[in-house]
Amino acid sequence: MAAQQAQEFGFGTQIRKSPYFDATVRWGAQGFSVYNHMYIPRDFGDPEQNFWNLVNDAILCDVAVERQVQITGPDAAQFVQLLTPRDLSTLAVGQCKYVLITNHEGGILNDPVLLRLAEDKFWLSLADSDILLWAQGVAVNAGMDVHICEPDVSPLQLQGPHSGEVAKALFGDDIADLRYYWLREYEVNGIPVVVSRTGWSSELGYEIYLLDGSRGDDLWEAIMAAGQPFGLKPGHTSTIRRIEGGMLSYHADMDNQTNPFELGLDRLVALDGDAEFVGKAALKRIRDAGVTRRQVGLVIDGAALSAPNTRFWELRGQDEVIGKVTSAVYSPRLEKNIALAMVTVGHDALGTQLEVALPDGVRLATVVEKPFYDPKKKITAAAVATATGSHAV
Repeated sequence: MAAQQAQEFGFGTQIRKSPYFDATVRWGAQGFSVYNHMYIPRDFGDPEQNFWNLVNDAILCDVAVERQVQITGPDAAQFVQLLTPRDLSTLAVGQCKYVLITNHEGGILNDPVLLRLAEDKFWLSLADSDILLWAQGVAVNAGMDVHICEPDVSPLQLQGPHSGEVAKALFGDDIADLRYYWLREYEVNGIPVVVSRTGWSSELGYEIYLLDGSRGDDLWEAIMAAGQPFGLKPGHTSTIRRIEGGMLSYHADMDNQTNPFELGLDRLVALDGDAEFVGKAALKRIRDAGVTRRQVGLVIDGAALSAPNTRFWELRGQDEVIGKVTSAVYSPRLEKNIALAMVTVGHDALGTQLEVALPDGVRLATVVEKPFYDPKKKITAAAVATATGSHAV
């Protein structure tokens, strides 16, 4: 039956299937999108139920589309620093960091998680853009001894408050002391994996990186079996939860025309150190001149949005266009329409009222603090405190 169902999803042979594709269809995937030239499950039924499964129990998501760019060689550390404005001087083996990849104009090309697996081995776990090609291009003229490739690595996300119990069933009790944004190597029924305490949900969670694409079906079934006593459900990354948490989506909330300062990500840009990286001079100019627009949070008035936006919605203030809504959704927990938007400086103060041009008419919106839920990251902090016996994140 799975094979018959799989025939219904057809973007063509140029769109790759993940090692978990057949398993996700078997477990109820009803629709797919394309991300990094691969199928990604985006529909397991009711997206609101998927949200409640995530925040109340746990979900398993096929995110093999988060392709890895592997950088190895004697100059790997120096080369990785060349790609990002974030200071990597303290990045230890076994540690992960959220980083930005910038071009020579300071525009953002990707916002991956960087994993350091060895002194001379790194992965960039990508958002939706071709950084493998960019990194290989930068390396041509870098004069450094590095090798850059896409390895046979395919991640899953195990996310939600019960994900820790599922992880213990899979990997043993010692997984409980894995710190936030750190990684370890494990095996599941002889299947080699790397596990990191990361995820795109703002909940307690893990990413499980399969190191043998031929074992995708086996790994999926092993995790679902281990999670059955804890209410684990198959699912997809939740637009509701990621917007609640103020988490950014590449191509939606930023692109290569967006710089880090517009997003309030100054902490990821180290301009005063000695390290050289692509875009450093441009980012210094942008910092010194100041930005002309900023990302804000919005609450949109009116009835609950029936679905997330599929195009950018125009924002108006004082009878002029002053920006656009980039991501919007109805939060059933907050009982509000919430959104991320990019607006002209001068219209970004908290409490500012704007008009949003939705497909069905104009509504009022108010600039508010973001993230919309758990702004101090108490959910992940509490998970870390429980695992480490401290309140340090």
